[in-house]
Amino acid sequence: MDGFMNWFFAFMTSFLEAIWKGISGLFGAISFLFNFPLIFDQLARYKNDFNALGWMLCVLTFLLTYGIFAGIVFLITLAVRKYIRFRHTLVGNEDLLEEIADLHRDVVRLNAEKERIINMKIDPTGVTYDQLRDMFEENRADIDIPEQNDTEEKTTTEGEQTISAGSPEDKRFFRLSAVDDKYTYYVAPEYDRTMSLSEICDDIRNFSCSRSNLYYEIKTIRLMIAGLASTKLILLQGISGTGKTSLPYMLGKYFQNDATIASVQPSWRDRTELFGYFNEFTKKFNETEVLKRIYEASYNDDINVIILDEMNIARVEYYFAEMLSILEMPNAEEWKIELVPSSWPNDPAHLPDGKLQIPQNVWYIGTANNDDSTFAVSDKVYDRALVINLDSKGVPFEAPDTKPKFISYSYVEELYEKAVAEHPVSKTMLENIGKLDLYVIEKFRIAFGNRIMKQLQIFVPVFVACGGTELEGIDYILATKVFRKFEGLNLSLIRDEIRGLILFMDSLFGKGEMKECIDYLQRLQKTMY
Repeated sequence: MDGFMNWFFAFMTSFLEAIWKGISGLFGAISFLFNFPLIFDQLARYKNDFNALGWMLCVLTFLLTYGIFAGIVFLITLAVRKYIRFRHTLVGNEDLLEEIADLHRDVVRLNAEKERIINMKIDPTGVTYDQLRDMFEENRADIDIPEQNDTEEKTTTEGEQTISAGSPEDKRFFRLSAVDDKYTYYVAPEYDRTMSLSEICDDIRNFSCSRSNLYYEIKTIRLMIAGLASTKLILLQGISGTGKTSLPYMLGKYFQNDATIASVQPSWRDRTELFGYFNEFTKKFNETEVLKRIYEASYNDDINVIILDEMNIARVEYYFAEMLSILEMPNAEEWKIELVPSSWPNDPAHLPDGKLQIPQNVWYIGTANNDDSTFAVSDKVYDRALVINLDSKGVPFEAPDTKPKFISYSYVEELYEKAVAEHPVSKTMLENIGKLDLYVIEKFRIAFGNRIMKQLQIFVPVFVACGGTELEGIDYILATKVFRKFEGLNLSLIRDEIRGLILFMDSLFGKGEMKECIDYLQRLQKTMY
């Protein structure tokens, strides 16, 4: 044991002496830099042997020495300040998230309180509806209830509910019943069946310019029309003021069927915000404009546009979850949403068994701002939607006065089918995409997936029919559907692999031809430094 203690004492003594020498050496170097009497004394001893070059080197030595020391002090100070700011930002973000969570809880609580107040009917005497109902049940045997006229009311077999067959106000789906009445004597307009997809794209662009002074690149219009061939959901994202909401709004104006705008609220959490809900107390269904528009679309062959404004101010995968699943079903006959569990005799005509059939002629276009007030859009939404980035204002141009058109949805669908038949993705491109898929799987562990390939084989032919090129269409799909997934990877580890990926795409598709993909990957590289 004595041997160990002797060794331990010797080891710790040497260790502490080394630390002290390091600290004293550091402070000794700093004290020497500012010990000007000693420095000038050294200079006095040797200056007599200096020539002109010696004096120049002497001055340069002083400048470099003190410059390097000042630079080191500055970098240390800058690092400390950045760390302090980072800690402040981190703490501030945590506080903000807590405050947002508190606000969400307050909104839910206030909505529940509002619903409770609405559902509570108060009698002037101070007796509540529930109390009156209990009193009625207790004395029911002593009350003489007159027989009801069958022409005025009829009773359902669903429980003990009495449903009036009189005025529309007594129906539980008031707005949808009004749509039934509206289309009783409906006559469809004369639809234009002469335009091609490229002419429609040019016409929409010129219409927006001549009628509303809204300027969009022709590629943006082509992406919109081609995207709606491959999916019913378009996501327009970018900075404010670039015309994200105006674009689908003008689309409705052009087709002479105004778009329905649903302003998404931060409190939206489920599908009832989008479609409404059945109030068990009033026995009425609280219908929304979105529900009315979807129901009305089943009566016509128009192109119906629904705008989900500020789509990501609430979580899209919450309130739009059921629609995301329905729009993925291959059989359109299965596109149904159950609004109520059973049907009543005076329910709307197109609501069999309380189920709403989602018609094909509805396009859903959401707008999204990417800032601190919004939620990040999940991969589930990105995979099912086509993303169009609007990051700059349109450049003004001259356009002839262009009138709106009546173009039916069925005619546009025919143009889509014709485009897919006439402009299929070439075999060479499909082989190159397959090679790129294998490369990305090997290097990045990311696959294209069947959904992306299915969308690509519809989107690209329609994009070509709209006036674009095959390579442009493939480039855009790969950039927005595949390489966007790289954001979820550790960018510092794939920095060198990205350079190799760009070179591999150049070898497959031609040097610099995949512009969207290369630009996106280069932006990712910049964020790594």
